[in-house]
Amino acid sequence: MLAATLNTHLSSIKAQEIELGTIDIATFGANVDGMIIYKNTVDDAEFMSTNRITNGLYKVIADYYPIVMGRPSIGKNGKGVIVVDPDNLCMPDIAELSVELPAEHFFETRNYKNGDTVKFFNLRKFFRKSGISALPEATFSRDHSAAIVRLIRFKDSPYVVLYISLPHVIFDGTAAVALFNNWAECTRNLNNPEYKLQDPPVNDRKVVSDYFDTVTAIEPPHTKHFKDLGAESLVKVPPSAIAALLLAAPDIPVFEEQHLLHFTAEKLEQLRQDVDRAQTTNLALAAVLTKTILQANIQTFNSMPTWSYVMFPYDCRHRTEVPMTYSGNLSFSAIAPLESQTVLDGSYKEIARVIKEHCSKVSSEYAKSLIYTVENEIGVLFQAGISLCNSPDTSYVGLTNLRYMPLYSIDFGYGGPKILSNGYFIREGMQRIYSNKQDGGIDLFMNIKDNLFEYLKKSDKLLKYADIIF
Repeated sequence: MLAATLNTHLSSIKAQEIELGTIDIATFGANVDGMIIYKNTVDDAEFMSTNRITNGLYKVIADYYPIVMGRPSIGKNGKGVIVVDPDNLCMPDIAELSVELPAEHFFETRNYKNGDTVKFFNLRKFFRKSGISALPEATFSRDHSAAIVRLIRFKDSPYVVLYISLPHVIFDGTAAVALFNNWAECTRNLNNPEYKLQDPPVNDRKVVSDYFDTVTAIEPPHTKHFKDLGAESLVKVPPSAIAALLLAAPDIPVFEEQHLLHFTAEKLEQLRQDVDRAQTTNLALAAVLTKTILQANIQTFNSMPTWSYVMFPYDCRHRTEVPMTYSGNLSFSAIAPLESQTVLDGSYKEIARVIKEHCSKVSSEYAKSLIYTVENEIGVLFQAGISLCNSPDTSYVGLTNLRYMPLYSIDFGYGGPKILSNGYFIREGMQRIYSNKQDGGIDLFMNIKDNLFEYLKKSDKLLKYADIIF
């Protein structure tokens, strides 16, 4: 019965070639992912049914996201494209996994003074002790699935983990979370074959190129910084070859030395007040992390890095006329290149102010310049890639804010998730902020090497506000 239903969905997919934008292909080899934990509170035997979840995914892909079943290629004009061939679809990889331990075995629990009891999922413990040593990542390099889904069930436990991995070349974080919610909406309405999404995605990549055709580029300061480091001498590639070069990039491996800090709402506000009450909590947190991680770098490598980098991604949907429901990549990076000695000598208030000067002045003009840079000065992208890390020469904080994304609204008909987590994600130095609905605080997932994290665990400043979970 399920197979027949899925074939009905697939029969509506038409042959098409979807041209990728410059920002799409610049992310090739990376993934967007989610790990969302649901709890069966009503003892429903069909809770998070694999059949329903699969049916809902096929429906939303067939009706709204056929790009997920395509494969990357180079079009006749030399541009990157996703080719959707109904006779050779790139099928989703969906499976159910069973763990012979309760989910609670992988939880870390904290009791706070205000009475809140908060649970966290320890991914590193899960991979060590569950019998599942890793979860697959979406990839095109082996003609693998562009959508990977795992439903993980536990012995004698009401919890179910939904793991999702998608290629970044198709979606940025905003678009991926929209897909998750649209998938859930379709699943809730499977009994109505004629159901249409209330707020369907805008899939036409041309809306981005059309908008940026009206924008005059202004080069952001960090582009000049990376040029001055010698980026222009690294790689010389003609614009006509950029798509082929980037679509041949290997998969970027995930970084497995992940750690988690939790900040209660009260401690997070205290941090902001202590650093600079005029700044946002994100800037105050970035200032504390920037100095603390630099200090840990100095102790780890026994040398002073020349540069300390702070990176904030920003969603250009908020700064353009492109619809918020646009389903491709429209996220860019604002980077603050700071001299490490200045960071070490400066107050947290001063560091927050300098980060703000670099990272809050974002605009569609800057975004247009970054598109031009990828197309015409690819060496700058490579120079940034080798600079943004923690090493004897550089210190790095890449802070992605997911606090306001509608992750808790992803309801497949059984209620929203109880706990948010993620699989391992790419690049050392990257960090993700999630809201924690259990107590109103935030969870900070950190890609930090274990030996460097040992120094962070001794930081009186950081531990004044944060609780180390793992």
